[in-house]
Amino acid sequence: MGMPVSVLLRGPGAQDSAAQVAVAAVYDELREVDATFSTWRADSAVSRLRRGEVDLDDCLPEVREVAALCEQARERTGGAFDARSPDGTWDPSGLVKGWAAERAARHLAALPGPDWCLNAGGDVVLDCPSGEGLGVGVQDPTDPGAVVAVLSRRTGAVATSGTSARGQHLWDPRTGQSADAVVSVTVVGPSLLWADVWATACCVRGDLDLLSDGVEGLLLAVDGSRTSSPGWQALLG
Repeated sequence: MGMPVSVLLRGPGAQDSAAQVAVAAVYDELREVDATFSTWRADSAVSRLRRGEVDLDDCLPEVREVAALCEQARERTGGAFDARSPDGTWDPSGLVKGWAAERAARHLAALPGPDWCLNAGGDVVLDCPSGEGLGVGVQDPTDPGAVVAVLSRRTGAVATSGTSARGQHLWDPRTGQSADAVVSVTVVGPSLLWADVWATACCVRGDLDLLSDGVEGLLLAVDGSRTSSPGWQALLG
């Protein structure tokens, strides 16, 4: 999927053969997702769909599921998240990463004992049955070797979107212009898929107004200012 992926297991059963099978299944599933959704692979379902060689109805159920989720995300964000690119082509990459990681994490969640954490390109989904939290760092967008915050999490998801990691790559679907007022937004919530969507949409909008109860965020603007949601401070480790 063009991003680093790592798995952490901790506690009872973390070294068992069942855990090894689960970790292998995570990577296998992510490879399958890449084969289906990559916009760089000419033979992927998404590439064929974009070229008009197939219709959505001809695609796998997973592709239709993602298409429906992309439309739901567009509606829930008032158009601040849109899988349609400026040139009119369909690019679900902004939703697929969180969706795929969340799906793959089910293999870890099925293990009976260990705490687990799946990190997909800096976005994290985790669960700690032991009750002992994990520290999740929020990278400083101006210094990749530093963090601006460390979150203490026992369950849920953390997603970051912005313009720092790969250069300017966000645009405002409502205007067709680049969204460049925000360096990054980090969102914490129960779902990685939706945390990623909210993070992208908040970057585009330049505020955290979309965040609902149970979802917190930190916005770092290009002028150096920081804005956080009311419950953000309580998440810090």
